Amino acid sequence: MVLRPDWLPALSAFESAARHQNFAHAAEELNLTASAVSHHVRKLESRLGVSLFQRHARGVTLTAEGRRLADASGSALADMEGALRTLRGDRDEEHRVRITTLHSLAYTWLLPRLPDFAAKHPRIRLAFDTETALTRFDEGGPDLGIRHGPGHWSGLSSHRLMDETLFPVASPRMAAFETIKAPADIAHVPLILDHARQGWHDWFRFAGVHGAALNEHYSFSDTTDALQAAVVGIGAALAREHVVVPYLRDGRLVELPGPRMSARWGYHVVYPSHRRLRPAAQVFVDWLLSAPVD
Repeated sequence: MVLRPDWLPALSAFESAARHQNFAHAAEELNLTASAVSHHVRKLESRLGVSLFQRHARGVTLTAEGRRLADASGSALADMEGALRTLRGDRDEEHRVRITTLHSLAYTWLLPRLPDFAAKHPRIRLAFDTETALTRFDEGGPDLGIRHGPGHWSGLSSHRLMDETLFPVASPRMAAFETIKAPADIAHVPLILDHARQGWHDWFRFAGVHGAALNEHYSFSDTTDALQAAVVGIGAALAREHVVVPYLRDGRLVELPGPRMSARWGYHVVYPSHRRLRPAAQVFVDWLLSAPVD
């Protein structure tokens, strides 16, 4: 039997009625009346020469033949919907760039710069993932990432975005703020840590403070949370130059006495070496690498 185009409305009505087990609900979904759905189903039954539903006072239930057709029609329509989503998605994805990065960098460094990108490239849509887990660049995953590290990752092309320095900061509201006159004084206040590999011990050694018993009182997995903890005045944090800028600018945090220490690691733009960046992703990478870091 050849499936003719004029069967499609009846099949669509039947599939919806079979899924809902209710003509009225199918009618609501299809923006039809219940009698129109019933008419389509009876027309289909007449053409096939079988009963697809058992009708009773409480509603309808599928017959064995109806169940077979419901399974086939549901699967076929799902395949068609999937194909339509893919075709629409391919068009949408042409102008979408997916980026994985650190929450702290996105919040304080990247977001303030995005209006410039939006003005220059209004058609490109950006999707950010700031989960702490290291994201894999599988098919369907992010196009690129901004990572903090040594700059060498297996299977990834890497471009250095910017270096950073580390230095201590605190809120003027911190109880012991006025007592801090030299780097050694910082060792006596509660210290706030993030999960970076370079931390307070490295900075005190760089500042020439040796043998101090450090009061590492608070620890956070994200640098933004560590800085916010310093803002509320519970201790001093070791700030990253580019991430701390908005906090220093509005006076929520103040740089404490002591040297700025160059960090061993910097920020890098990375993407899979085995595949070429899509044009929209390449535009975003070019913009990142040309953006002022200060």
